Amino acid sequence: MKIERERLELLKEIMAIDFSLLELNLYLDTHPYDQRALALHNGYVNKSKMLKEVYEEKYDLLTHKHVSDCPWEWIKNPWPWEIDYEMGGK
Repeated sequence: MKIERERLELLKEIMAIDFSLLELNLYLDTHPYDQRALALHNGYVNKSKMLKEVYEEKYDLLTHKHVSDCPWEWIKNPWPWEIDYEMGGK
């Protein structure tokens, strides 16, 4: 399945930011007073929210945490794990 380049790049950026958030969360569990790490974490939280809003507005929902009409449907395009990122989204 072919996916446009812009969408693919946005998904990759969301995944990278969310991975960084997870790592920072683990670090902050053991270093709760590290103000630099906390500021970085908070900046990534805001960036992640913004990127996800952009993605969902342009393409499709990323999570099931949205109101749905009947019939239940929250995604119409390929699921993120159905996209072959190495092959340019095919």
